[in-house]
Amino acid sequence: MPGQVTCPGIALSRGDPRRPVRNPGAPDRVRSLVHPRTRTILTSAGLALALALTGCATDTRNGDTVSAEQDPSATPPTATPPAVAPGGSSPAGRPTRSRPPLPTMGPPTGPPREPTDLRKKNLLAGRINRGGDGPCYGLITDDGKQYALHGPGLGTFGVGTVVRVTVGPANPAVDCGPGTPASIVKISTVG
Repeated sequence: MPGQVTCPGIALSRGDPRRPVRNPGAPDRVRSLVHPRTRTILTSAGLALALALTGCATDTRNGDTVSAEQDPSATPPTATPPAVAPGGSSPAGRPTRSRPPLPTMGPPTGPPREPTDLRKKNLLAGRINRGGDGPCYGLITDDGKQYALHGPGLGTFGVGTVVRVTVGPANPAVDCGPGTPASIVKISTVG
């Protein structure tokens, strides 16, 4: 044909040469026997039927959704419990289950013997009792323990400043006075 390129061994068109082939080698699309509008109506009707059968349908009044529990004209439920049939079964025919009581903790027997807060061993908090420009500082913790801290270039801390200190192993070549020796890894004021 004039204007059509053909390759030997490859069919470029089937049927009507004016209609382009979308996917060569695939079968032609099968047309449905049901009109698309009919399919939509049937789907909607099936969904409405399924909702009605499962009890999910609601009563609408003036465009608002009202359920049976919210209906102001409905009679209020009675406060009487359902009667239990002889033999320990409920009216619906199901046996009632007795539930064991929930476990409860007894009252405490006294205050804890050990501290209940988990603290890191290398984290201290207290007041500076020997301060200045450093590198040696004295620290007294809240429980009264004295520390001799060493940390060059960490800043100036006056006596009475409340600090939080992360400590590391002490440098044996440095003596910063009385107390447990330790080196300062990080120090910051509190408050």
